[in-house]
Amino acid sequence: MAVRTPSSADGMISRRTALCGAALAAGLYGVRALAEAAWPSKPIRIIAAQAPGSSNDATARALADWFSQQLGVPVIVENRAGGVSMIAATAVAKANPDGYTLLISLNSQLAQAPVMLRKMPIDVDKDLVPIASLGVGPITVTANKNFPVRSFEELIAYAKQKPVNAGNYAIGSGWQIMLTEIIKSTGAEFNIVNYKGSGPMLVDLYSGSVDIGAASLTSLGGAIAQGTVRPLLVFTRKRSPRLPAVPTWAEVGFTGPAFQDLEETNVLFAPAGTPASILERVAELVAQSFTQSSRMKSVNELMAEDQPPLTGAAARKFIERTWPIYRQLTKGLGLGEP
Repeated sequence: MAVRTPSSADGMISRRTALCGAALAAGLYGVRALAEAAWPSKPIRIIAAQAPGSSNDATARALADWFSQQLGVPVIVENRAGGVSMIAATAVAKANPDGYTLLISLNSQLAQAPVMLRKMPIDVDKDLVPIASLGVGPITVTANKNFPVRSFEELIAYAKQKPVNAGNYAIGSGWQIMLTEIIKSTGAEFNIVNYKGSGPMLVDLYSGSVDIGAASLTSLGGAIAQGTVRPLLVFTRKRSPRLPAVPTWAEVGFTGPAFQDLEETNVLFAPAGTPASILERVAELVAQSFTQSSRMKSVNELMAEDQPPLTGAAARKFIERTWPIYRQLTKGLGLGEP
């Protein structure tokens, strides 16, 4: 069999192929670089995983207002509640990673989803990248004004005698974990009623359809001031200046990971693969909003939130620390689907 010796023509073809490949790669890089440099050139969507009336929605709309002012394009908030935030998260994870579709979700929900759901539509650990984590202030447990308890201790005593209907703003929330842990450790009986966000849950709390509920002060502040609900406890390590007479978990005798390590925040995400320059720009805008956006300052004042948002590496470290705790406690308490 004859063996073919490479000719000079072969070398020319190989060099041409390599040059064409390099040119194509450079062209694609150039197109991407131009797209990044031109960002944003069209409206941006922030898909909120909670219903209107929640801290999630209020934060999303404050960010949208600030982004629009600074970037010069419309920024639209679209609420897609339900499915342990998977309805919203899936829409964002499957969107083009070009900076035009963002997600804002409760930290607890995305942490919980892989344990709560038997079949996940996306991999939340790989398909989304965190940009910033924004605090929600002290989550506050409140009772309907006609419910006959005036302290958390009285609530536990009552629930040992009669079932208490407890509104839960989201399946897999820290509040749900805490209630489940209380049921196990005290023998108190709480019927947990799940809602798609704080808004619809609070409607039933105010009417007395549920006896107690927990939410941020963005949602509850006005009702507390008007006496529609009575605050019993705050989810903070120390008392809130806004509610100085209201105790913390530790003060009423509940300690451990479920009550001390489940920090609730609203986390802003982008699809995996979004250019780093766009992620950095969005993170920068979030950080600026804390001190420069009048609307964000109003939301933070309503929530009694005084901690600046975590961005970039700090936000990623927060996720890496809190998500395993949520998942471990969820598994331990059997909160997932059968």
